[in-house]
Amino acid sequence: MKNKYLIAAILVFGLFQTSSAKKKEEEKKSYQFTIEKQLKATPVKNQYRSGTCWSFASISFLESEIIRLGKEEVDLSEMFIVNRNYHLRAADYVRFHGMKSFSSGAEGWDALNVVMKYGLIPQEAYSGNTFDETMPVHGEMDEVLKAYVDAVVKNKNKKITPVWMKGFDGILDAYLGEIPETFTYNTEYTPKSFAKEQGLNMDDYVTITSYTHHPFYESFIFEGPDNWSLGKVYNLPMDEMMQVVDNAIENGYSLAWGSDVSEDGFAYRKGVAVVPETEEKSMDNAEISKWEKMSKDQKAAYGTEYPVKEKEITQEMRQTAFDNYESTEDHLMHMVGTAKDQNGNRYYLIKNSWGTDNNPYDGYFYASKAFVQYKTVGLLLHKDAIPAEIAKKLGLK
Repeated sequence: MKNKYLIAAILVFGLFQTSSAKKKEEEKKSYQFTIEKQLKATPVKNQYRSGTCWSFASISFLESEIIRLGKEEVDLSEMFIVNRNYHLRAADYVRFHGMKSFSSGAEGWDALNVVMKYGLIPQEAYSGNTFDETMPVHGEMDEVLKAYVDAVVKNKNKKITPVWMKGFDGILDAYLGEIPETFTYNTEYTPKSFAKEQGLNMDDYVTITSYTHHPFYESFIFEGPDNWSLGKVYNLPMDEMMQVVDNAIENGYSLAWGSDVSEDGFAYRKGVAVVPETEEKSMDNAEISKWEKMSKDQKAAYGTEYPVKEKEITQEMRQTAFDNYESTEDHLMHMVGTAKDQNGNRYYLIKNSWGTDNNPYDGYFYASKAFVQYKTVGLLLHKDAIPAEIAKKLGLK
């Protein structure tokens, strides 16, 4: 009888060990993240069918800045920023005889320029929806606005009428709604008085980057098609750029993060952005055909299913990717924290603007240190978040 109990115990123990080993193996075959620091942020939103990531990320960033300053959390209107940016961009486009790009895209500093010139409005006072859609659907509006400014530039009257902007704003009002002169939010505000109430100073914010085609520790006009306003960025060596990122988050400052998201390692649906040492696109045709036949576990070795060795990123790699149009200002997001995987590797916690579906982390994802080093196009942040010795090199006070 005792032998029977002993055998049963051994079998149970063996099953337990097998189950435990299997669990550990499964954990190895997936990402296990531990958040080290997470800064306060407002709920994830959805830019939906619009090219307005720059507004969503910038507004999310400013909402976190308001919280950091000890103010009450507020849900700000992204579409107010989009409306006024389109207004400013149209005037610029016509003044330059249509010799600039004109699209829904913009840069983070464009949102700050709107705040400086026009103010802020809470979401409840300006939703940007005038018809059945509850989320942004801007395809038609974008095309109509572009056609309108092109018609103004190309008109055969040999001079521009003084009312063309009134017509342009009328299109914006039709699609996004008229901007209220005043609104009630606990008390009555104008957009400018509401912005002042939030305690933000747009002059306190700067954008940094890291490229070698301009001198380090100086500013330059960023060469990107969405930089219609010719905004300037401060240039740092890559390692110092990363020092700024880490110093900011450690001291409670989030960042608006501009990045290229066209890489195979950007796997939003899996919640990661990585730069695997081995890439699918680096194979020749024969190997790609083999890739297509690989099992899921074999494909996982390329870094989107579980941690793998990543590339060692250099300043030269960043520059080559930028020069070859492999790193462009695809997407602006909100960096709100740091984390590590089960192997102790560093990641940055990113709040996206694609809603909370089709993603394992409710609209957030983890970008590896290598990905941030390689694919960062620009970082918008409060100048006080920059380490003093680096700020001094940049001439910031």
